[in-house]
Amino acid sequence: MAKMEQISVSAYAKVNFTLDILGREGGYHLLDSLVSTVDLCDRVTARRRTDADCTVAMRGVGAEAIAPDSNALRAAQAFVREFGTDGADIAIERRIPVGAGLGSSSADAAGVLNALARLYAVTDTVRLKAVADALGSDTGYLLTGGYARITGRGERVQPIADMPCFYLLILCPQAGMPTARCFAAYDRLGARQAPGTERAIALLKAEGARAARVFGNALTRAACSCDAQIGRTLREAAALSPYGAGMTGSGSACYAVFAQEAECLAAARTYAGEAAALCVRTVAPFI
Repeated sequence: MAKMEQISVSAYAKVNFTLDILGREGGYHLLDSLVSTVDLCDRVTARRRTDADCTVAMRGVGAEAIAPDSNALRAAQAFVREFGTDGADIAIERRIPVGAGLGSSSADAAGVLNALARLYAVTDTVRLKAVADALGSDTGYLLTGGYARITGRGERVQPIADMPCFYLLILCPQAGMPTARCFAAYDRLGARQAPGTERAIALLKAEGARAARVFGNALTRAACSCDAQIGRTLREAAALSPYGAGMTGSGSACYAVFAQEAECLAAARTYAGEAAALCVRTVAPFI
């Protein structure tokens, strides 16, 4: 059988519907979060090499802001070390905004790992996830995506079945929010709310988009203290939706929730703010 020479995979963004911080351990914040992938994605193409070297070329949204020693390149190098394969030349067509709390760096790393696993017929998912977890908090989860409850540093992933599809209008301010800066502000300010991931899961299963009224993010206050534009964007999102709104990850992106695509598209047409507006839907696991 001829060797596969090239493969392309999608690398999906994620949105946090709840995010609580339970404490710290070993210098890391311990999280409890309800998260889902959405159908906003980068495209990762990997071409086989005949040596162990890896290259990554990016173009598209935010590519100029990503350092040469990117998470995607580290993912490729870690894969080659772990599985003893040849390297690859990797091209990434980016659509996920950087610094928005949508997991763009982790998505690209997970996409690279998925692409190389297919390219080199690697089927050991346990070792692959271990490689992913070493690269960043969301990377292991984004190998498969879908709805999940994420705990610990983000490495403990509990997939959740039978969850509804609904739509989000994601509003991305021009400026991103560095994750470290947001967490440092959180450590100074503390949280005002406990989002309640368990309740959000139960209500989503029972009520769909109407459950957005209990969504919450313990990092919201900290992110808004760092950048007033995030607070304005969150208020704009809330004004657009009869269901609810929130901030994803450590910001800067916020979202408005809708039950139907038509509602989301109508809100996108009426939105007159400064943030970039993207209409997306939640997606099932893709691996």
